[in-house]
Amino acid sequence: MKTFEAGERVVRRDVHRSGRVWSAKALRVIADTGEALVTACAPGAQALWPSLYAKARADGNRTVRTEAFDAMARGEWELEPGVWQETELLLWKPPAVWFSINAFYTTAGLRNWYVNFEHPTRRTDDGFDTLDLTVDLVIDPDLSTLTWKDEDEYAHVRRLGIVTDTEHQAVELARAQVLAMLDERAGPFADADRWASWRWNPAWPPPCLPRMREPAPEGW
Repeated sequence: MKTFEAGERVVRRDVHRSGRVWSAKALRVIADTGEALVTACAPGAQALWPSLYAKARADGNRTVRTEAFDAMARGEWELEPGVWQETELLLWKPPAVWFSINAFYTTAGLRNWYVNFEHPTRRTDDGFDTLDLTVDLVIDPDLSTLTWKDEDEYAHVRRLGIVTDTEHQAVELARAQVLAMLDERAGPFADADRWASWRWNPAWPPPCLPRMREPAPEGW
């Protein structure tokens, strides 16, 4: 398996089972160990978004997000350039699990933890591929309060067939796994204070995207 050096630029790509890229984001490597790949993002980092999803973000209109998922199901989306804004991000992703654990930071410090349920990673020359499965878990900085997020969108992408029954079963197992990690203070939660004090290295410029290459379809 390809490994990356601390400070190296990598790219997270969300890739549909058709092989088309749904989104991409440039990141910096914090650490790459046998346990997990830890990456980071800061305002100014380059990204690619589906145009409808970008419109939903700009307008604050969740109904347009639904249209974006409808376009995904039809295979009819277009990508447009974007820039990561407002928050710094630290992302912990073991290779074989159906989730990543993220921490978002503002100038005031750690804003919240955020568990993204997604495909296991496939390493690439430039970084890694996965696919966001829409449902998320938001956790307060002190780990005391949990809020499930975007369950309505998750139900919608299941109806559309974007998330298959097999993937849904994997997500259900992943939900239980994350809750157990919280209870046991495992993974990043075992070192929550150090994570809370993390900040983007000011010597690193915001990462840029390389020229994008479409991956081969794998029939996810």
